[in-house]
Amino acid sequence: MKQNNGYKTRQKEKILAYLTSRPNQHVTAQEISVHMSTEGTPIGTATIYRYLDQLVTDGTIRKYTIDSRTGACFEYLPHTESCGQHFHLKCMKCETLYHITCEHLCELEQHILEHHRFRIDQSKTVLYGICEKCQENN
Repeated sequence: MKQNNGYKTRQKEKILAYLTSRPNQHVTAQEISVHMSTEGTPIGTATIYRYLDQLVTDGTIRKYTIDSRTGACFEYLPHTESCGQHFHLKCMKCETLYHITCEHLCELEQHILEHHRFRIDQSKTVLYGICEKCQENN
């Protein structure tokens, strides 16, 4: 019995190591599963989801749901970072997620609240485009 629990701890460590090695990137449970299989340490998808749910609950990672057709994405959050007080820009080429605080976006947020009576949740706001580095590589 102890041996099985130790194995599950190694699985959790491998999942967390995968997440922490990809700062500012959204990853899916399927991407984690493929990576683990490629590395020779396959982990069942149900196990991955269970552990991801634990990490979301304890605040280690953030869960993003883009729409009802797309699977959830997860992002590792360093302890010093608060994800609810800024906007997110995601590069569609390299998939880097940028966390930005921008006075103009805050003005837009305020406009939407005042004129349309709609409060934006910055922690769930992701704007998609192409980052400067990927534009230069074209």
